[in-house]
Amino acid sequence: MKLNGIFPAITTPFDSDGALAVDRLRENIARYNRLPLSGYVAVGSTGESVLLTRAEVEQVFSAVREAAAPGRILVAGVGSESTPETISRSKAAANLGFDFVLVKTPSFYKSALTPDALVEHYRRVADATKLPVVLYSIPQLTGVALEADLVARLAEHPNIIGIKESSGNVQRVGEIIAAAPEGFQTVVGSADTLYASLMLGAVGGVLALADCLPELCIELHQAVAAQHTTKSQELNRRILPASKKLVRQLGIAGVKYAMDYRGYYGGPVRGPLLPLNAAQKREVEAVVNSLVATAAAD
Repeated sequence: MKLNGIFPAITTPFDSDGALAVDRLRENIARYNRLPLSGYVAVGSTGESVLLTRAEVEQVFSAVREAAAPGRILVAGVGSESTPETISRSKAAANLGFDFVLVKTPSFYKSALTPDALVEHYRRVADATKLPVVLYSIPQLTGVALEADLVARLAEHPNIIGIKESSGNVQRVGEIIAAAPEGFQTVVGSADTLYASLMLGAVGGVLALADCLPELCIELHQAVAAQHTTKSQELNRRILPASKKLVRQLGIAGVKYAMDYRGYYGGPVRGPLLPLNAAQKREVEAVVNSLVATAAAD
């Protein structure tokens, strides 16, 4: 099973009282099912994973599994600070019918997270779950990066099959692709590095931008696959400012509001995250309107 293509990093919807809005999640998935997305990643960073209870995590997994169209690849974010909890969540994802587990680095005890400690953590998880393991490096949030030499060590395990590299560092992406064995799959987690990373040999993207602008992300991946260089470069030029504003600057609240604006259900973020103010909402609307107008002109 391959990770080629575009996977929305699914947001977790909450209602006005802050409770999990499972029906809204199913509605979003039903709409995504109409598009040629490769699958869905549930309970990742964009899904506010660290703000969810264990019960909520499993509710999200169940809803995504039930709502996803046949043939969509399902990836469960299961990374936790402890190895036993990560293993437990991996087993829960397997029981609920997921295809892969996405395991972010632990991060709280940074000084103790030596390469050997990380290797031991990931190997124990990979040994304990029947699902293929995708490493997850997002150092801008965790302060812990998986560098190419460490990824190459981990890739020796037969059940560790790929990495979601979300640092935004294209050089690191290239180094990982060069160091990892043939068949090891690299996907990126930032839309503004998608084009460059695909050109280096990445196979796809797990993108927050695909929550609100999935068509644009799909079109770029397809253009690169078809070797349509001019079209790929033009699509990349459109994606860069959208990713910078909606994802990197405004964060999950920006993505969720863009979803609302486009007819999906974004809804509120969970505290301590803050909602957008009126000026920020207008910025989101301007970005979306510009992209929609450009697409219509084409």
